[in-house]
Amino acid sequence: MRAEAPAVSDQSLAQALLLRGDEGAFRELYARHTPRLFQFVLRIVGGAEHDAEDVVQETWIRATSALATFRWEAAFGTWLTGIGLNVARGLLRKQGRWELPMEADTPEPSRPPAADGDRIDIERALALLPVGYRTVLVLYDVEGYTHDEIAERLGIASGTSKSQLSHARRALRRMLEPRTQEAHEHA
Repeated sequence: MRAEAPAVSDQSLAQALLLRGDEGAFRELYARHTPRLFQFVLRIVGGAEHDAEDVVQETWIRATSALATFRWEAAFGTWLTGIGLNVARGLLRKQGRWELPMEADTPEPSRPPAADGDRIDIERALALLPVGYRTVLVLYDVEGYTHDEIAERLGIASGTSKSQLSHARRALRRMLEPRTQEAHEHA
């Protein structure tokens, strides 16, 4: 079953915000897009909620400032996610945590601490990945970007995106493998 389309389009809300300064239009855009944006940014910053909140706030500030120049060639949420990615990358750079690891230089992540649920284990394992691996994995597997789109957004080659994704998936499998084996043994 597909979700129903919103009664008022993002573009109409954005126009109301731009032309009339309509606070209700902003609140609606914010309510529609912030939960997904927050989850995306939270994964990129490695689970640090305070950092994710700061990134989301700065993303909305930048988005509203640039709204008049948005050409609507992509969905509003996609555009907003791109801004969020850039803000998150800037924060991680400032903190000295942004890098795209070279394959030979990447240490093996350790297994995440045991958790009550598989989703929690996956989120913890994701947070342990090197930020470059994590970013490509989230963009490709969660957000649905192509390797060419990821390459453009991150300023890397498409082949590097593919390699980062492969390494990220392999590292996640290794981190989660002991838990998967335990589940099969107790079934």
